[in-house]
Amino acid sequence: MGGAAGAGRLLSGEKVRVLRVIARLNVGGPAIHATLLSERLDPSRFHSLLVSGAESATEGNYLALHGRRIEGLHVVPELGREIHPARDVATVLRLRRLMARFRPDIVHTHTAKAGAVGRVAAWLARVPVIVHTYHGHVLQGYFSPARTRAFLAVERGLARVTDGILTVSEQVRREILGFGIGAPERVSVLPLGLDLEPFLGCDGLRGSLRAELGIGPAAPLVGIVARLVPIKRHEDFLAAAALVAARVAACRFLIVGDGERRAELEALAHRSPVADRVAFLGWRSDLDRVYADLDLAVLCSANEGSPVSLIEAMAAARPVVATSVGGVPDIVEHDVTGLLVPARDSDALAGAITTLLADPDRREQMGHAARKRAYPAYSSERLVTDVEQLYLHLLGRR
Repeated sequence: MGGAAGAGRLLSGEKVRVLRVIARLNVGGPAIHATLLSERLDPSRFHSLLVSGAESATEGNYLALHGRRIEGLHVVPELGREIHPARDVATVLRLRRLMARFRPDIVHTHTAKAGAVGRVAAWLARVPVIVHTYHGHVLQGYFSPARTRAFLAVERGLARVTDGILTVSEQVRREILGFGIGAPERVSVLPLGLDLEPFLGCDGLRGSLRAELGIGPAAPLVGIVARLVPIKRHEDFLAAAALVAARVAACRFLIVGDGERRAELEALAHRSPVADRVAFLGWRSDLDRVYADLDLAVLCSANEGSPVSLIEAMAAARPVVATSVGGVPDIVEHDVTGLLVPARDSDALAGAITTLLADPDRREQMGHAARKRAYPAYSSERLVTDVEQLYLHLLGRR
């Protein structure tokens, strides 16, 4: 279908057909983003199909964790995170055949692997509008220099056939443009949108998680919610916890999430001075209860796009301590909604945590400011409205 046909669909009042591609629906921001859009675009104007690969054995499935299902979900098992040239070529051809049947007006890809195979398939299928969202990027801190250069060349080439390149924060936009990916007029910021209502009303849940874990109301409680993968730097959290515990009596620490490093990190925690103060909770579907009982939410990643856990914690009126990387400074205003520290610096991380634990009034003020910063700026309603307008604009331009 050509661009004229897509524009004609708008004029005739037919539904705009959107095919969305994501590598896997593991627990995290991209899965939330993609499923939310697939479910909530105006059904009188849009018809959506979500295509996903399969998660690895160490990853949780976002839909299963929350007991949800999506109508029209199409699973392509070969479409996963890992690179496999022969399998990836087969995936491109399979996606192209699917697009020939579905006849999308728009193909919107999420995550690096899906962005590559999905955009190539859309280009081959002559889809009128191709959109890609960078929820972060893998061009820094993930791979060897040689492999990073190869990925950079691929991303630059794909940008030439992409009508709309979206980033989830201004910092990620600057980084993408700095890498020479896309033209400024085609790269736009479109922040995440989340279901934040449960966190806005979580104050009444205070004490519930502490009771479950046997943690008294007076014990300071610090937590990190993140996938247990190298880029999140949980070893820095554990090192900081040891320093904080030496200064703050009875402080307890929670690690919420799961992933490939769980056994390694549990062993590291067992050998640390805070072995009896750290609890690994795995993935939780009741994060409103988790945030309600935290005194501080921490994230110490080496690289980030727009971290969901910080937005949720802020909506729950929790002050945060986070590393100043990627899109984090676009979310967290230093000394207003939380404190920012350098990456890979457990001493600075411990210092910031200790400073806020010693000042309940400051934490409360930061928590109120954090909630105002998170909502409605990162609400699902805002996201859906923005994406609908973007799609119609891009189709009209074609």
